[in-house]
Amino acid sequence: MLFLLYEWLKDTGAGRFLNFLRYPTFRIIAAGVFALLLGMLVGPKLIARLRLKQHGQSNVREDTPDSHQKKKGTPTMGGQLILLCIGAATLLFADLKSRAVWVMLLLTFGYGFIGFLDDWLKLSKRNSKGLAGRKKMVLQTFFYLVAIFGLMCTWTKADGSFGPTLLISSKLTLPFIPSHWFSPDLGWFYVFFGWIVVVGTSNAVNLTDGLDGLAIVPTIVAATTFAILCYVAGTTLNIADSATVNGVTRTVATPLYQYLGILQVPGGAELSVFCASIVGAGIAFLWFNTYPASVFMGDVGSLALGGALGGLAVLSKNEVVSAIIHGVFFAEILSVMIQVISFKTTGKRVFKMAPVHHHFELKGLAEPKIIVRFWIVAILCGGVALLSLKLR
Repeated sequence: MLFLLYEWLKDTGAGRFLNFLRYPTFRIIAAGVFALLLGMLVGPKLIARLRLKQHGQSNVREDTPDSHQKKKGTPTMGGQLILLCIGAATLLFADLKSRAVWVMLLLTFGYGFIGFLDDWLKLSKRNSKGLAGRKKMVLQTFFYLVAIFGLMCTWTKADGSFGPTLLISSKLTLPFIPSHWFSPDLGWFYVFFGWIVVVGTSNAVNLTDGLDGLAIVPTIVAATTFAILCYVAGTTLNIADSATVNGVTRTVATPLYQYLGILQVPGGAELSVFCASIVGAGIAFLWFNTYPASVFMGDVGSLALGGALGGLAVLSKNEVVSAIIHGVFFAEILSVMIQVISFKTTGKRVFKMAPVHHHFELKGLAEPKIIVRFWIVAILCGGVALLSLKLR
């Protein structure tokens, strides 16, 4: 809203005073700081309200180690705080004319709504089952399709005929390979591929949210990584480069995304503002969620954050690279898949318990040690993903 206010007043004296709002770098930092401060201010009151409403109810999943029973009574649904901070910071500092911003808000709050239903059913029915998996998948697919066909498509073609046209490239960018060397075009199959990325990431983050602070820090790292990737792919900055034509070497201005060998992302800078709001909201939530946690994010938080990260992977054209960025989440959901396939085919379990963080718990590692080591792995994955930029 502040950016729209600047554009409305830019030719006036007040507009010249608000000139700093036209710079994405300022709005990126401001969104993160605002989300962090808002979360720190609102957090204690929200947690106290959740504790009062959920008094005496068990918020611990049944399929967890026995040691988790000591966490009973800790309020859940703290993801509402994350959603509040993300929404407020994004609406305040992002360019609301950007379709990409509205896609991210739709996916985040749509998936947050699914998580809210899941949490509410668990609490109201006093069990840990919640929303049936099939219904959850249907709702996740619904919000994804609305985002793609409602916001990322035009329905009038250049010749005036009626039909959908994707506003996002259907090409894939591969890590460590420049896009002008190899960038396969999936055509309309890309819609299905994007669905796998978004829904898969959402469920992976949900599975990871099993220990205090385990899911939120990899989310912060991933959002920071995406903020950098989105900015360099969407910025208008040029890099001075040399080109030889007919034996004559000249200095030319090369767009940053082209210099790095990645696809251009329209609205990438505005996506960075959204990413910064996730970082700020995540740090604020970590203040209350760090071991021993005062609040759990619940499915309202984990599904929403997973949907946001999956959406960022698609819109920033880092669908494949996201497997590296989301290394911790990918390992968690992969461990569940391996466990299920192994048990159904051989009757044996590969892990003591899945997801894999419970396996390490049952092997005797202390919860804080598991959490911090997973954080370190997440930071390493983010660094490798950023390293792939330069190596392209």
